[in-house]
Amino acid sequence: MKTIQSLVFVILILLLLNVSASLLFAKAPTTPKILFTSTRDGNYEVYMMNLDGSEQVNLTQHPGEDMSAVWSPTGDKILFVSNRQGTRVRDLYLMDPDGSNVRRVFKKKAKGRREGPAWSPDGKQFVYSYTDWDRGEFGLYLGTFGEEDAERLPYGGAPEWSPDGTEIAYSISHQFGARLTFMDVWTRKLEQPLPDKALQWQYMPSWSAAGDRLAISGNKHPIPAILDRDLHEAWRDKTTVFIVNRDGTGLRQLLEEAGPAARVSALSPDGSEILYTQEINGHYQIFKIDINSGVRTQLTHIAGPFRRTNSGGDWFDPAYALPVSPQPELLSTTWGQLKSEK
Repeated sequence: MKTIQSLVFVILILLLLNVSASLLFAKAPTTPKILFTSTRDGNYEVYMMNLDGSEQVNLTQHPGEDMSAVWSPTGDKILFVSNRQGTRVRDLYLMDPDGSNVRRVFKKKAKGRREGPAWSPDGKQFVYSYTDWDRGEFGLYLGTFGEEDAERLPYGGAPEWSPDGTEIAYSISHQFGARLTFMDVWTRKLEQPLPDKALQWQYMPSWSAAGDRLAISGNKHPIPAILDRDLHEAWRDKTTVFIVNRDGTGLRQLLEEAGPAARVSALSPDGSEILYTQEINGHYQIFKIDINSGVRTQLTHIAGPFRRTNSGGDWFDPAYALPVSPQPELLSTTWGQLKSEK
């Protein structure tokens, strides 16, 4: 009997060690990678590819809809959105860079939609959008990994945490447009450095690793007052890609308005290229543009059963990742500064 008990004990220990090891040794990519969403396999799935669009790999392979994946600051985890707990519900999940070890962030199932997550630079917290129209709940929330409660933040959408950890950039819609907004993480004070007269619609911000500038989607034109479908389509297609300094200066349009809408996905860590999504030949594809030369490169080409075939994108470059688990005292130092000091 003792022998059987000992054997069971040993097996349990080995199982626990195996689980612990899988959690401990999840490895970040050693070369730059891009996460994106694609419907090429029949539903929304999370994919990974190289910076030139090669080696596109499906990470999720699940019948549910998986999307909006973002890298952890050290690249050893991926945070993404899925409806695998119910078609009307979207919740946040974590997985390893190879698509394994999938687990929900919150134990308590969402009643609405948790979407658009962004990591804090120390990897301990995250900000996301939440919508539950049945209960009249919507806005931004601040969560902490390992905790069930989340703090409600001022209204807005498409949040992105600054690399130094001091503020969150997001967009606040109003009657005539949308404003790029910065919220101080500690004081909750809001700042909007880019006026409407410079750009009527300012949304989907993405930081450079140095935190000195952002890529944003923008539209210079007021939304048509007449609810005419053709007018709205024409207005929507004027949305394009801009770069702007953190203080609101240096606003520069990088893509012409002609053609379908182009929406920003991510600014490269070194601030030299921008990922964006644009429709071409009836399907959405992912492109990147060099900020200095204006050279554009199409990264995805595969069509799928849905119009929104390939979209989004999040950039991880190990050269700009923190070399160890970030410490709170590092939050006052930008990733760009850390890299330059190596």
